[in-house]
Amino acid sequence: MEPFGSISTMDDVFAALAHPVRRALADELRDGPRPAGSLGQDLGVSREAISKHLRRMAQAELLTVEAKARERWYALSPQSLARVDDWLAPYRHFWQQHLDALDTEVARGRRATTSTTNTQPSHHAEGA
Repeated sequence: MEPFGSISTMDDVFAALAHPVRRALADELRDGPRPAGSLGQDLGVSREAISKHLRRMAQAELLTVEAKARERWYALSPQSLARVDDWLAPYRHFWQQHLDALDTEVARGRRATTSTTNTQPSHHAEGA
């Protein structure tokens, strides 16, 4: 599959991802290519609107499109998503520290729970 449209800028990619319907379509394509007719059925928008959103995503090179028989199949373009990921890389430290701290607290909670269960006295019936 070849990218559809012209070379996009990061602004094009972010503008395409800014719309909730287009993000939902990207979510639907996460597991692999799908025919146009199967996309957006649960989004509460018309087929014409879905086509416009797909076209906008393809112009931003977020999608590739391939004609198969009488259908157009869409797939996410890893290159455009990789550019977004590359751009976000220097900002990861803002949330990575919080995730690491959360992981530490979860591990402490597990150790505390395990140690509490191992040190509790057993309650056996005395002198029955």
